Amino acid sequence: MAVRKAGRVVASVAAVALLGVAVAACDSDDSDDGKGASRKVTESRGSEGRLESDSPSEGAASEGSASEGATPSASPEAVPEAKVPPVSAGQLAKVPAAVKGGVITVGKPSAKHTVKVYEDPRCPFCKKFEEGGAQALVGPLSAGDVKVEYTIASFLDKNFGGSGSVNAANALRAAVEAGKFPQFHSAVFTNQPEESEDAFTPAFLLKIADTVGLRDAAFKKAVNNGTYKSWVGTAMEAFGKDGISGTPTVVVDGEKAPSESLYSEGDFKKVLKDAGIS
Repeated sequence: MAVRKAGRVVASVAAVALLGVAVAACDSDDSDDGKGASRKVTESRGSEGRLESDSPSEGAASEGSASEGATPSASPEAVPEAKVPPVSAGQLAKVPAAVKGGVITVGKPSAKHTVKVYEDPRCPFCKKFEEGGAQALVGPLSAGDVKVEYTIASFLDKNFGGSGSVNAANALRAAVEAGKFPQFHSAVFTNQPEESEDAFTPAFLLKIADTVGLRDAAFKKAVNNGTYKSWVGTAMEAFGKDGISGTPTVVVDGEKAPSESLYSEGDFKKVLKDAGIS
């Protein structure tokens, strides 16, 4: 994969072992490693890198400051076909979702336990979390035992250029209004393109929405017009105010979950169990 410079590297990578490979995350710290690279750990078949980007506030300024209603640029390339998300997405169809500030909360507001999830739609490690550890949340969410607070970041647009993260975050916000956030959220990560590809165009996001039966006219208009782009900036501000430096970051009842637990349903289930969530 080609590497593109996007800021300077400061923080060292705290890699953890998972199935014999290095596990890291997509990172938003601003620094430089002197090599003109935004990726600190070498990417190869046997290792995975940690993404470095400019600060969240700068990411919000570059993408989230556009006025509402501005039309995102569309790719002239053919729109890829969208894949259907896992069956577990449908299990959350009746779970409510609401927005407060820059956070989208899924689950009963009165749920005893709270899990905070920080993600960027273009982050490959967020996809690994959604396919792995996040599956352990489906049961507790459906049962009303836990609520999940999502803060959707968009700093990877700063790393690689384009507006894919902003477009996806805008569409995710629109999905709340359409009453299908959990299903669409799952579908977005199922169809995540390579992080260096700016493929989350409005046209592709609408194809993804179609896989979960999201064909609402208002949703389509919001995706095409970038209706919630100012909210995307608000979400980035929330990301920065919480002191989060990378994605995915998951906090269970106030305690940050170990990175090595995020990519396996079984491992993350143990973290939830230790917090009294089953």
